[in-house]
Amino acid sequence: MLHHVELNVSNLTASKQFWSPLLSELGYTLFQSWDKGCSWKSGDTYLVFTQTEEKYQHPPYHRRRTGLNHLAFHATSRKQVDDMTRALEEKGINILYKDRHPFAGGSNYYAVFFEDPDRIKVELVAPDKREE
Repeated sequence: MLHHVELNVSNLTASKQFWSPLLSELGYTLFQSWDKGCSWKSGDTYLVFTQTEEKYQHPPYHRRRTGLNHLAFHATSRKQVDDMTRALEEKGINILYKDRHPFAGGSNYYAVFFEDPDRIKVELVAPDKREE
């Protein structure tokens, strides 16, 4: 089981505004908060967001470089994926692979793909229809 993931972010305020509603919707609760970071917990696993020091801001993050490519979260249902898609669009958050949405991952992979403020790709994936 995964213990935690720590993400260095370029703008902690923007990341908090992006991640807080998403993680709340997925059942995470705010675990810790301090000047340079915060963490969100679900069960025994947590996500940590920390402000990147200025001297490490360049080059900026890109998911195609070595390192983290994306984070994928379980949705409870296809409805939750659809509801989240609408909420993201209302906030002006770009939905990736729009031409293939919600099956951009394949015919049995119902998901929404989008990016956080640092362009970290995020997925919300519904259970296989046979599992719902």
